[in-house]
Amino acid sequence: MAEQNTEAKLKNLLKQERIQLWNPPYTDHDNQPGQQHMEELAERYAPLMGLSVSEVGGALESIRVQAVKRGKGNKTYRETNVATLELLLPRDSRKDPKSKKNYLETRLDVLVQEVVDRIAEDHGLKYIKLILNGKTLCVDQRLDEQGVKNHSKVMVLKVSDAELKQQMSQEEQKKKEQNESLQRTQKGFQILSERDGSEDPHTTPFLEIADQKGNPLKIPDKERKALILAMGFHEKGRSLMKRKQYDNALCHLLQADQQFSKCDSALLTSVDNYAVLQLDIVWCYRALEALSCLDDGRSRLQRAEDCFLQCYGEQRERLLMIKGNTGREEVLFLRLYLLQSLLSYLEGNDGQAQLQLSKVESLYSRLCLDSEKMAQLMALGFSEREARLGLRAWSGDLEGAANHITSRRQEREELKQRERQKRRRRIEDISTLTEMGYSRSDAARALHCAEGDVRRACELLYLGFERDSSEAALRLTGGDVQTATMLLLENQGVLSPPSTSASTSSSTSPSSEEPTTSSNSTEDEELVSEVLDDISHHEEDYLDLTLEEESELIDKMKTYLNRGSTHTV
Repeated sequence: MAEQNTEAKLKNLLKQERIQLWNPPYTDHDNQPGQQHMEELAERYAPLMGLSVSEVGGALESIRVQAVKRGKGNKTYRETNVATLELLLPRDSRKDPKSKKNYLETRLDVLVQEVVDRIAEDHGLKYIKLILNGKTLCVDQRLDEQGVKNHSKVMVLKVSDAELKQQMSQEEQKKKEQNESLQRTQKGFQILSERDGSEDPHTTPFLEIADQKGNPLKIPDKERKALILAMGFHEKGRSLMKRKQYDNALCHLLQADQQFSKCDSALLTSVDNYAVLQLDIVWCYRALEALSCLDDGRSRLQRAEDCFLQCYGEQRERLLMIKGNTGREEVLFLRLYLLQSLLSYLEGNDGQAQLQLSKVESLYSRLCLDSEKMAQLMALGFSEREARLGLRAWSGDLEGAANHITSRRQEREELKQRERQKRRRRIEDISTLTEMGYSRSDAARALHCAEGDVRRACELLYLGFERDSSEAALRLTGGDVQTATMLLLENQGVLSPPSTSASTSSSTSPSSEEPTTSSNSTEDEELVSEVLDDISHHEEDYLDLTLEEESELIDKMKTYLNRGSTHTV
């Protein structure tokens, strides 16, 4: 990391002075260094960097060689479609032990196996695997199909014969399990997204999107489905993160991000879910050491910060008004500033990295809890999570934390009671309508459309239209009572023959926009039960961070920044 930091700083200096090392006088016509001018540059930059002239000279030459190589590679790629890959070889396999960088020219429409064979032959390696952005490249697929581009950095790892066979088996199994997990999560939450809560809640679970006080949010049906899928994938991803399965977690988090993109931007900035997701994705990048995802990480952290400010207020005033305190959410800002500090360091901006790290240390000192107070609260019968969240909410005050936890327990119990009453009333209302002769499914749908108003539901089910018009409307809408009623009202109760308006009416039907997933089979119920297990039963689970991983990264950042760039990491 320190070498990357040094080169990043030098690149910034070169950019500020508009110095192009790949051009004369720093590079001659034979692509050799302009020795005198390179030495003068090293002597001028050494005091600014706090490094020796030889160290700066070596780093500048490395940058120059990279720039020349990249220029030649770009020209070759434009003219012949032959790409240049940078190979990060094992130390004992490098032709020049002092150089970490080796290059390979290849077309991108070839199988990875072909490249593996070439590298193995050129560098005397028997069994190897190639890693791009933290992921092993599949040998039976093309380079370009797996994200390899001109100038991609590919890591070469040696494996033994036995390890190779085991690795291939594990990779195949891992990929299979990841795909199955994504598919099962998708289907499980798809089923849940299509339930409106009109069924018996004791036998048919459903999800309802609510605000921080537990009040249901009114969201258009299509957007609601995307939001449930997004939040479902996010929950699954967080569950995997807790088990340190960061690669699988990242797959689910990126799926959540894709679903969130289907939601209205105003909704995304009014809740903190989207911001937390961006943080979680970059945290996975860090855990997987995917430093090549730097640019994407920077933009995600910016989106997270913008969303937090919009959702919580510039001074957390909105959060204070809603929750009464801001202590629990501070862990999110700690992680945000810590990741920003890391990215700034990797970009060579030590000043910004130190500034953000100072914010992190200040927050950490406030959020790191007294173990004795934790023990006292747990002795009172509170859980470790309740104790941690309570103490942070009340800035370490023991009595305030105890009262806060008790109050939150009462609020959650009252919310559960309201939910039970609402569901019980819904079932009773459906029964009332079925006793009037309507089918249970029609009664449930009418009641849902009438937002629980039994009288309005009756009007939707029976509005006195002519029999022929009613049957025509039902045929046109595929038996959808709600849409048929709306169609009749729009046409003053009179419909022409079906052939003249079929395309118009079907386009207004919600069921025509997305296929309905059956939720009656045992397999479906097993899927639903499985994905529900990944949803935390505590609404503030995402705030319950022990800060152990954060503490380790803080110590690393302090080491990097305190010892400067004179040592390699």
